[in-house]
Amino acid sequence: MRRRIGIRREDKNPWERRVPLTPEDIRELSERHQLEFWLQPSEIRIIPDQAYVEVGAKIEEDLSSCPVVFAVKEIPVGLFRAGSTYVFFAHVIKGQKYNMGMLRKMMELGCQLIEYEKVADDGGRRLIFFGKHAGLAGMIDALWALGQRLNWEGIPTPLADIKHAYQYESLEQAKAEITRVGKKISSQGLPESLAPLVVGIAGYGHVSQGAQEILSLLPAQEIAPEKVGKLARASSASNRVIYKTVFREEHMVEPIAPEAMFELQDYYDHPEKYRTQFPAYVPHLTVLMNCIYWEERYPRLVTKQFLKELYRGSSRPRLRVIGDISCDIEGAIECTVKWTNPEKPIFVYNPFDGTTRDGHEGTGPVVLAVDNLPCEIPRESSIYFSNILKEFVPAIAAADPSVHFSDYRLPAEIKRAVIVYKGELTPDYRYIERYL
Repeated sequence: MRRRIGIRREDKNPWERRVPLTPEDIRELSERHQLEFWLQPSEIRIIPDQAYVEVGAKIEEDLSSCPVVFAVKEIPVGLFRAGSTYVFFAHVIKGQKYNMGMLRKMMELGCQLIEYEKVADDGGRRLIFFGKHAGLAGMIDALWALGQRLNWEGIPTPLADIKHAYQYESLEQAKAEITRVGKKISSQGLPESLAPLVVGIAGYGHVSQGAQEILSLLPAQEIAPEKVGKLARASSASNRVIYKTVFREEHMVEPIAPEAMFELQDYYDHPEKYRTQFPAYVPHLTVLMNCIYWEERYPRLVTKQFLKELYRGSSRPRLRVIGDISCDIEGAIECTVKWTNPEKPIFVYNPFDGTTRDGHEGTGPVVLAVDNLPCEIPRESSIYFSNILKEFVPAIAAADPSVHFSDYRLPAEIKRAVIVYKGELTPDYRYIERYL
């Protein structure tokens, strides 16, 4: 007997066109594991319904007969069915207030919730993610924003030729455009007033790697963080390259105790023993890309007070754009006071009164804060995601949720990601109770 799996239509916003599984991978899963797939119809899905029909999937509005349902983003509360298993980015593990009602409903109905974000190996490394594609889209948008901002300042550059990530037909087309821009910078140079143009990238994980992949299409030259200040003061800095520097934890924070040495694990375990040292670098950056995971117990990279002091000077600060890919509201980048979308991806944060103005004009840094950047390159991100996810689908489909949680047979990587089981928070996630 074939086990039935549902795939939810994405409709959180008009930009969300991604899919958790592609037709090619559904064909493979159907043939190898006796699985049957039902998909809700969608007019905006990046892969048309017919492509799924051609591999044997059914297009059905009602997924109530599917014991397991996969999605990408949050599922509307009214669509949950008692006892069913749901697999998606639920965004509840930090107690996110805006999703607590959804979580409560799943618990009331005795559902199972598997959160992609918590699928990890024994070392805690995430296995199912769109992170790299957030970095790819985020860097494209940040370069676009920089080009627009400089134009507004009366400083034309080849960067103004770059478009929003979602305006390209494919990632390949975007990369070709940026490569052409890079050749112009190499041959014509940037205005001397911009040299050195430094892009700082906070973090070195998957998101950072995506951002660096795009930046490498330009004439990028990497420098160590400790050399950024000296480069900014050097008269020999080239206007035909874009300087890249990647910040690790030891560059972002320092021990509070005078004689203490930085230790990475100690910082993760006891962040209260450390303070930020990142403000020393920011004045020398033209673009800051935030690619780090952040929680309230960690120091911020950029505070509102720091920006007020930076922009108080008589001359225009070097910092033009902050690409906050991690996008935590008032988090590591405290001036990320709201989320944006692909249609209006940026705003200018006024450090003196805390107000924002959509677009690239005004006093203060331009902030990119799109909370679902991978949706801007939906085809490539979906193919990548599906290729990873398909390995776990058979086990999730076969698991019997009628047994005690200790006997719930799932690979360890997936079982660690079960937030709710038969309507109750699992042991690792009982802390969420206080947010409910």
